Amino acid sequence: MIVGVGQFTERVDDPGYRGMSSVELATEGVRAALADTGVDPAAVAREIQTVYALRQFEISGPMPAPLGKSNNYPRSVMRRVGGDPARVVLEPVGGQGPQKLVTEAGGAIAAGEFEVAMVIGSENGSTLRYYAKRDDKPDFTEHVDGQLEDRGDQIHKYFSKYTVRHQLTGAPVQYALLDNARRGKLGRSPEQYRREMAELFAPMSKVAAKNPYSSSPVERSVEEIITVSSDNRMICDPYPRLLVARDQVNQGAAVIVMSVAAARRLGVPEDKWVYLHGHADLVEQSLLDRADLAASPATERAVAEALRVAGIGVDDIATFDLYSCFPFPVFIACEALGIRGDDPRGLTLTGGLPYFGGPGNSYSLHAIAETVTRLRDNPGRFGFVGANGGTMSAYSVGIYSTTPVEWRTDRSEELNAEVAALPTVPITERPEGRGTIETYSVRYDVPVRTGIIVGRLDADNSRFLAITTDDDLLTLMTEGDPLGAAITVRPEEKVNRAGLA
Repeated sequence: MIVGVGQFTERVDDPGYRGMSSVELATEGVRAALADTGVDPAAVAREIQTVYALRQFEISGPMPAPLGKSNNYPRSVMRRVGGDPARVVLEPVGGQGPQKLVTEAGGAIAAGEFEVAMVIGSENGSTLRYYAKRDDKPDFTEHVDGQLEDRGDQIHKYFSKYTVRHQLTGAPVQYALLDNARRGKLGRSPEQYRREMAELFAPMSKVAAKNPYSSSPVERSVEEIITVSSDNRMICDPYPRLLVARDQVNQGAAVIVMSVAAARRLGVPEDKWVYLHGHADLVEQSLLDRADLAASPATERAVAEALRVAGIGVDDIATFDLYSCFPFPVFIACEALGIRGDDPRGLTLTGGLPYFGGPGNSYSLHAIAETVTRLRDNPGRFGFVGANGGTMSAYSVGIYSTTPVEWRTDRSEELNAEVAALPTVPITERPEGRGTIETYSVRYDVPVRTGIIVGRLDADNSRFLAITTDDDLLTLMTEGDPLGAAITVRPEEKVNRAGLA
């Protein structure tokens, strides 16, 4: 069970803003989690045998960390709190990581591999931005000896040379394709769908406005979210800024997981104990392989499996925190749960990624911390955490309660095989001829406004990628509704270019 949770947030407009490193931010989260156990923090730190660390953006690709980094992030953090774990792990890129790792730690504890573990995460995007154009840059370089199980960033599984050539890079444009596909499936106009997205997210901002750990504790109205302005610029159609995860944050968090025996030995009060009742970790097919870009079979199965393992129904859940980097994952999770976006229980405890903050891969660690805190105040109730990674590429679910329960295994391996075996769509990388627009986005975050198209060839219904800077087609994509529009496509050097048919 979880026996300690901690969070920390540093805002750039706070008095005494320090511009902390990822290690320093995680350390503050760890200190808070150690104190939260209710026993001597130093004694708990010495007992931690395994630390799972979530990977920050600055170490998630080939580029060097702008302000330097630790060669062993988890050990740098543990050295600051007096811990020396036998094993430390650095997890790959993916927002599903926090829940996946809590489940992994629980399974290992149940199997007798160790008794005390911790999951840590942080992101220092605010610091990186703050110092980007300053001369007084700090040096966060650290060298720490000791074991490190680095699982690799694995970021390349989220894109390919083909997608990169067609500017399908970065989360906003990738999720824009999914939300526009869903809009088409529902038969909504662009204006209707943008309002529905704002109606889904505006209540989250109310939660963020009251959360002391929020990066942007400001309540937003539906009209404010849908109105494009200098403060709410378009990022990628259909998203203005206030519908996009806020990634330039300084946030850290930690969760401590123990066996019952260890908690009793250390004297952790039982009113701190929160058990993981249900769990599942599912992986989706690659983006362009998916038969339906408006759906997520992996998410549907993960939600159903976690509920099955917990032995409860949706009506038994008191709290939800659904990963909300963009509207699409929230819509999909609500559909899998069979709840509406205006469910009176609410869809977040933090305030959501655009408002509370989106600290890279570690957001859902904050969601778990909030869930644990809420359940301690409401013994016997259940809390649901849905954590999403990649381009709706992986979904991990955790269901928590103070009610004691033996460890239960899930069928994620079997269900992952089911998802992998689902039908796929053939892809033509160098298409030529007539086709239709299956889904699309327009990138405003590049020097030349560019349309990004997923299309289907008339000749064989195969899927292709194309870009466009054609004025007529861009006008349709920005002022009309291009879904299903007839286009022509041709290969040109390394990219495919589209125009109106």
